[in-house]
Amino acid sequence: MRDIVNTEQAQAWNGPEGVHWARHQDRWNAVNGGFDEPLLDAAEIATDGRTLDIGCGGGRTTRLAALRAPQGHALGLDLSGPMLAEARASAEREGVTNVRFAQGDAQTHPFEPGSFDSAISRYGVMFFADPVAAFANVARALRPGGRLAFVCPADAALNEWVTAMATLRDLLPVGDFGRPGEPGMFSLADPDRVRDLLASAGLTGITLTRTEAYGIWGHGAEDAADFLLGTGPGRHLMQQAAPAAQEAARHTLTNHLRAHETKDGTVRLRSTSWLVGAVVGAG
Repeated sequence: MRDIVNTEQAQAWNGPEGVHWARHQDRWNAVNGGFDEPLLDAAEIATDGRTLDIGCGGGRTTRLAALRAPQGHALGLDLSGPMLAEARASAEREGVTNVRFAQGDAQTHPFEPGSFDSAISRYGVMFFADPVAAFANVARALRPGGRLAFVCPADAALNEWVTAMATLRDLLPVGDFGRPGEPGMFSLADPDRVRDLLASAGLTGITLTRTEAYGIWGHGAEDAADFLLGTGPGRHLMQQAAPAAQEAARHTLTNHLRAHETKDGTVRLRSTSWLVGAVVGAG
């Protein structure tokens, strides 16, 4: 893996967080999969399209893009070795042959200019060390008229997993989960900032559409609470608490999530995101 400048994220996603996501990729696809079809539709992938998937993780969206382009191909790029190993194994298991994966940093990866027709990302663009440089590098990888489409979280208060975790403020050191403009999950929540970043990277035709999807976070409230508390943010908070506070937090979160149990026993939480589109000008 060369030319990595986002070293903090590389360390995180090649450590426990990357291993957790790799082991639970099916769970994360159940959480976020409601955004897949809108994302792929926005990218306008042709049957012979060449697609770049930025921060592809376990490669679900990369494989879906490849299936939309049977005469084309898709490349998934990610910092995480553990997640890319799962992506390659899943592609082989599913028989998706027009896809490949590379470990690298979107900010500096040496893409061949104009080598893709579209670039997509499902929750993979919020942690760039230098987002203008990263988006500019992705834009250079697209042909003139090529399309960028990505999904990123909108306001934290509009995401029910955040409001669920906020019920633990009296038990765990729960913060703000990041603010727009600051590094983290909600760094691109401000639509004006997104427009400014993409325009600074040379992209045009910028659109933002607020989009909602209900993801499956668990099979029953206890399972969903265990999953939420086992993710990176949840695990970090639990590690800072005494055993009694951990048990109380688990109990409180489980009770809160019972209100989100559906008739089939699954826990579904609403996620609210921006579906962002942009185009590379003719130069």
